[in-house]
Amino acid sequence: MADATPPKDRSFLRRLTLITQPVLTRIAHGSAPFITTFVFIHLTAPIMANIGGTSLASQVMLLGREYYQTLFGEKYLVLAPLAIHPLSAILKRVLAPKPARRLSSILSITGYTSAIIVALHFFIHRVAPTDPSPPIYAVGPSELDYEYVKFGLHEWPWRTWLGYVGLTAAVAWHAAEGMSIIWNTWLRPRLGSMPGTKRSRTAVALVGGVLPVATGMFFIWREPLMVFASHADRFKAAFVKSPVYWY
Repeated sequence: MADATPPKDRSFLRRLTLITQPVLTRIAHGSAPFITTFVFIHLTAPIMANIGGTSLASQVMLLGREYYQTLFGEKYLVLAPLAIHPLSAILKRVLAPKPARRLSSILSITGYTSAIIVALHFFIHRVAPTDPSPPIYAVGPSELDYEYVKFGLHEWPWRTWLGYVGLTAAVAWHAAEGMSIIWNTWLRPRLGSMPGTKRSRTAVALVGGVLPVATGMFFIWREPLMVFASHADRFKAAFVKSPVYWY
């Protein structure tokens, strides 16, 4: 039978836990506002499609890129928080003697689901289209607007629509859950309890975020494609680099 952990080792593990848990909590919570800002900006484009279709969505997206696709902004205001947030949460769970919540909790499920779908979304919309090899030939930023999204909706309608809606739902639900934790940790002592109930906040996040994105995607899908055949071939080659669109 294996010996029990020596007292000295237990003391070190306890000190490690006491040091890392509050630091990792601050890192996870501190990265959340950057992600929230990016999500609001990023989702404005498909929501505006309810009013002005693909054209307005593309214009709004180009404005948003001034924030999140600059040399500094994309690395430090978007990609870094998107990586730091789940990594700090995973490290916190691994190093904690007893995790604060189960893996089956809504916060954990929506968080890890969001991380996976965001990674796929980033690959499909940022990595794959920049492949310089034929037949993609590195689709440029000026060519990569909501016509690219529309092409996906026309070619694989249900798969693409559910992908966007599923991503929005997972992120919105995770944000509603996480917002309560951040409020109770940092703001409750000064501002009191967070307004509304947990259920009402979740409903507002899902209805206010998912519904307008879902309908915006529907309006984009209804429009005819406005791309040359050569561009359509490049778009398709970019999409099928992801296993999501292999069949």
